Amino acid sequence: MGTSHSSSTVHSPAIPPPRFTRPGHFRWVICGLLFFATTVNYIDRGVFGVLAPELEKSIGWTATQFGDINAAFNVAYAIGFLFIGRVIDRIGTRMGYAVSLAFWSIATGHALARTPLGFGISRFCLGLGEAGNFPAAIKTTAEWFPRRERALATGLFNAGSPA
Repeated sequence: MGTSHSSSTVHSPAIPPPRFTRPGHFRWVICGLLFFATTVNYIDRGVFGVLAPELEKSIGWTATQFGDINAAFNVAYAIGFLFIGRVIDRIGTRMGYAVSLAFWSIATGHALARTPLGFGISRFCLGLGEAGNFPAAIKTTAEWFPRRERALATGLFNAGSPA
């Protein structure tokens, strides 16, 4: 029999080999960028509750519509998790994260919404886009950090979530 290769050591052309094979400290810059993106991700999510009383006055939603708008975000976030990891695996972390960030940045067009339905659609799109943050950040950590530093790097970037 020939030499067997485990699937963990074989890399397809679409999945580059782990970057931690090159020495250097640039991975910590990457970790800082992941922290920043995670912080923005969670601020986008949390600011809605803070602004809700003012938005209720300007848009005129009911308590039920407010609940529906919150549910739209959560449903989209869950749906996004089902698909975005596969997308990131196929197109790579750099492009996958960029697409996710661009999508959620565009989806923050809440200022254009003038109705509860429009606001709900915007929140739904935001949920889809923000779903890419965690899978992309985890995969980026795996690509840029050796195993012995991955838990630390994950903890550092994820410290942006309670911001």
